[in-house]
Amino acid sequence: MPLPEAREPGVDTRVEQPEAPDSTRRKSWLALYLSLLLRRDRLAQKAGQLFSGLLALNVVFLGGAFICSMIFNSVAVTLGDVWILLAALKALSLLWLLYYAVGTTRRPHAVLYRDPHAGPIWVRGSLVLFGSCTVCLNVFQVGYYVSHSHCKSQLEVIFPVIEIVFMGVQTWVLLKHCKDCVQVQTNFTRCGLMLTLATNLLLWILAVTNDSMHREIEAELNTLMEEHTGNETSVCLCVNATVCEVFRKGYLMLYPFGTECCLICCAVLYVIWKNVGRRLAPHPGAHPGSPSFRLHGAIFGPLLGLLALVAGVSIFVVFQIEASGPAMARQYFTLYYAYYVAVLPAMSLACLAGTAIHGLEQRELDTLKNPTRSLDVVLLMGAALGQMGISYFSIVAIVATDPHQLLNRLILAYSLLLILQHIAQNLFIIEGLHRRPLWEAAPTGLAEKQGAEPPRRGSLLSLSQDLHRASLAYIHSYSHLNWKRRALKEISLFLILCNITLWVMPAFGVHPEFENGLEKDFYGYRTWFTIVNLGLPLGVFYRMHSVGGLVEVYLGA
Repeated sequence: MPLPEAREPGVDTRVEQPEAPDSTRRKSWLALYLSLLLRRDRLAQKAGQLFSGLLALNVVFLGGAFICSMIFNSVAVTLGDVWILLAALKALSLLWLLYYAVGTTRRPHAVLYRDPHAGPIWVRGSLVLFGSCTVCLNVFQVGYYVSHSHCKSQLEVIFPVIEIVFMGVQTWVLLKHCKDCVQVQTNFTRCGLMLTLATNLLLWILAVTNDSMHREIEAELNTLMEEHTGNETSVCLCVNATVCEVFRKGYLMLYPFGTECCLICCAVLYVIWKNVGRRLAPHPGAHPGSPSFRLHGAIFGPLLGLLALVAGVSIFVVFQIEASGPAMARQYFTLYYAYYVAVLPAMSLACLAGTAIHGLEQRELDTLKNPTRSLDVVLLMGAALGQMGISYFSIVAIVATDPHQLLNRLILAYSLLLILQHIAQNLFIIEGLHRRPLWEAAPTGLAEKQGAEPPRRGSLLSLSQDLHRASLAYIHSYSHLNWKRRALKEISLFLILCNITLWVMPAFGVHPEFENGLEKDFYGYRTWFTIVNLGLPLGVFYRMHSVGGLVEVYLGA
């Protein structure tokens, strides 16, 4: 009797075995079909990105050819021709921005996902700040042209007005839709984004290379000085000198903000372009479980940072007061550069210490694909090249002329220390951004373990045991890192305040790189004007971008 009972399961097994190949074949066919659909979707995305990228490249080459022709042959191609081309590009970009905000995003299932990492608060704040300053810059330019209407063409007023409308609408659209992952009209959206990005890039190139307004203002000021001596000139002068003085000072002060606005808009447009057609896993919030910004007992970092901030603002105010006069004494340049020579080594040492602490940590590297973080790293490395380029040009000019004077030695030390500080700070921020935040370490590992293990009997009991073991391992691993985490928070806060100080000083005032006269006499006015206007906005953007990265490092520690 035991033998039939032993064979019974074998008979059942033989009966069910023929169904297994059909089920496997059905599953394999379905998997093959789904993988084919995914492959086609990826190829379509790559084709759309390639076509829109080529569109932007051709627009930039066309605009760059116009601008270079204006520089080298201003008779054949004038500044007015470049303005007409940019006005046409701004009109097309403006139409697409309005269509995207009113039409594309309101379609059914248009924006199913929103990237939680895109458009952090500091990026949106920068958009509002630089967009508002660019609008004010063009208002001052319109006022300057109107005050010279008796000797200028009325058509010159139209181009700043077009830019006011373009920048206002663009800032509003990017502020509202910077997190979008569009799922409809993807190819048209990509082309519109790349067209707008190319337009902003050409506006930045023109602002960097075009010094006609600055030369006109300088010629007018020289003419006013000559009038006091009795000499007659043919330069177009303003009717109301007081009003024109306001327009001149406002334009010169806000000029770097126009280039900054173009750069930040290009960065946001690129993130939206990368997110077109992207599908994300649902999250309950933008940063699930992320902590709020608190000091957590940090003392020395904020104190030292506040000391650097107060000293920097004091020197900045004194420098600005002296810069408003007819001539500036060399002692104020010495004070300005001496402050940098004192602060930059402290920042470099803090960055090196933070990088060493990152190496001692036991936190895992975050290897997940993140377009926003990849763009942050690229922008951080690219923006650092601006100030580093100015520093290298200054080093060559000083060494080739007279490196033995006190001011020249300070400028030489400032240039060398600035290069070292950029390298050290980039290492610290990039290392911190690629570390997995502490609040994600335990839940992520637990989720992976749950996904890897199949369900079995007693799963509730085993789950509670896994949770208990994960909690004990988490406490055991990170209780020994309290001093490291506190040191990282102190260093991050100190660097945040220092970068804010070094952002305010070149962004809102007179630039000693252009006013000290050393490099301007060595390279010539136009060449040094292009170098400074190319590197200085990148340097300001670097400081602002570093603050955002350091905040992420602080929260992750």
